[in-house]
Amino acid sequence: MVELAFSTNAYTRHSLPAAIRRIADHGYAGVELLGDDPHAYFPEFGDGDREALLEAISETGLTVSNVNANTAMGYYDDAPPSAFFEPSVIRADDEAREWRVEYTKRAIDLAETVGSPAVCLATGRPLPGTPPEEAREYLRDSLHEILDYADPRDIEVGIEFEPELLIENTHEVLELIDEIGRDSLGINLDIGHAAVYGEDVPESIRASAGSITGVHLEDIVGGRRGKHYHRIPGEGDIDFRAIFDALADIGYDGFATLELYTYPDEPDRAARDAMAELERYL
Repeated sequence: MVELAFSTNAYTRHSLPAAIRRIADHGYAGVELLGDDPHAYFPEFGDGDREALLEAISETGLTVSNVNANTAMGYYDDAPPSAFFEPSVIRADDEAREWRVEYTKRAIDLAETVGSPAVCLATGRPLPGTPPEEAREYLRDSLHEILDYADPRDIEVGIEFEPELLIENTHEVLELIDEIGRDSLGINLDIGHAAVYGEDVPESIRASAGSITGVHLEDIVGGRRGKHYHRIPGEGDIDFRAIFDALADIGYDGFATLELYTYPDEPDRAARDAMAELERYL
C-alpha cells in the first residue's frame, strides 16, 4: 500500500531536525530529505549534522523516502530564489560536471546512512554551446559513474524529469533507462511535471511500472495550459483518485512524497491540508 511522506524542502525556514519533527506531527509515515542548503548541503554537512539528523529520525520513527539531490543552491554565494540545477551532470565543463557527480555520490552516502532506498537527480538544461545530443553523452557517462557507486550500496537513482530539462517527460526517461541498461536507474515520478508537460498522468504511471523509485505529489492548476507551480492537493486540477488508482494498478507500494517547497512561509498548513485531502485515498 502507498504511504505518504513529506519533503523537508517546504521547511527551509527551519533546521533539518526541526523539519522532521514537525512533519511527524502531521501524521506522515515518511520524510524526504532536501540534499541542499539549508538542510543537507553535502560539502558543509558534518558529523554533528548527521548525528542530529539520525536522532530526529529515531525519535519520530519516520522512514526516509528519498534523498532529494535535484538542486545545489549551496554551490553559489548568491543563488537565485528558485530551484537551481547547476552545475549539472550534463555540463560541458569537466570540472563542474564532476563536482555534480561527486555531490550525487554524497547524496547516496546519506541515503545509505539513513536507510533511504533512493536518491533523485534532475538532468539540468543543455546550456548554450552544448547541443542536446552532446549533453546526452555527458549524461550517459555521469550516470554510469554514479550508478557504479550506488549499486554496491543498494541505492536506486531516480531521474526526475521536468519540462525544459534535457529529460523532460515520461517517454524520454523510459528511453534513457533502456539506453543505460542498469537495474538501479529509475524514475522519480513527479505527477505535476507530467501534468504540465501535457501527459495523461495515470497512463504515465502505468507506463512506468517497475521503474518508479519514488513519487512526488503536488497539485497543478490548468494542466498543460497551466504553470509549473506546486500547490496543495485540492487547490488545483489533478485527479488524485485516478493517480492513486493507477499506482494501485501497477502494484506500487512505496512512498508518495508531497513536494510543496512553494510554501516556505506556511509549511505546517501545507503539510496539514495535504494530509487531510489525500488520506481518503490510502
